[in-house]
Amino acid sequence: MYIAITALKGGVGKTTTAIHLAAYFQSKAPTLLIDADRNRSAIIWSGQDKLSFFVASQAGATGLIKKYTHFILDTKARPEPDEVKDIAEGSDLLIIPTTPNHLDIDATLKAVELIKNFKTNFKILLTKVDSRTKNGREARNILNEHKLPLFQSEIPLLVAFERASQKGVVIKDYSDTRAQYGWLSYQSVGKEIFN
Repeated sequence: MYIAITALKGGVGKTTTAIHLAAYFQSKAPTLLIDADRNRSAIIWSGQDKLSFFVASQAGATGLIKKYTHFILDTKARPEPDEVKDIAEGSDLLIIPTTPNHLDIDATLKAVELIKNFKTNFKILLTKVDSRTKNGREARNILNEHKLPLFQSEIPLLVAFERASQKGVVIKDYSDTRAQYGWLSYQSVGKEIFN
């Protein structure tokens, strides 16, 4: 399976989603995370060699493809329209992460406008949802009003995600009382993809 994760705006949890879905997919079959972002965030995250899957740059992935069953592509933030077309047409599923922030939702609606013209399977993932506010519910309502495909699962706003990246691990391997909640959320997303 080839999953691409893209967004027209930074800071929405694109790399965090790529890392955690790669960890989930690795539990099913050999998985390669391809880091196509200029910031190389996934490669930096994997720098301590504590992840269960392999991370490669886009250029370095070419010779590795035949060794893996699943591929997760962490695209660059704000890709050009022709890049979006290539990404959309080359994936089994395109995931667009977004926070409930109104600016991020607006960027997500613009991304959907871009990909509507291509024959692609896409789904929106709500990330950084603060359970103490109602903004996650409001964002879900807006996306539902636009009749957009949306994961039922959502990713909570947790400091543990940032701390896990600093330690070079996925959240399930970070010692924090709420870390397992974050991991269960990504497991739920993975199960939705496989179903």
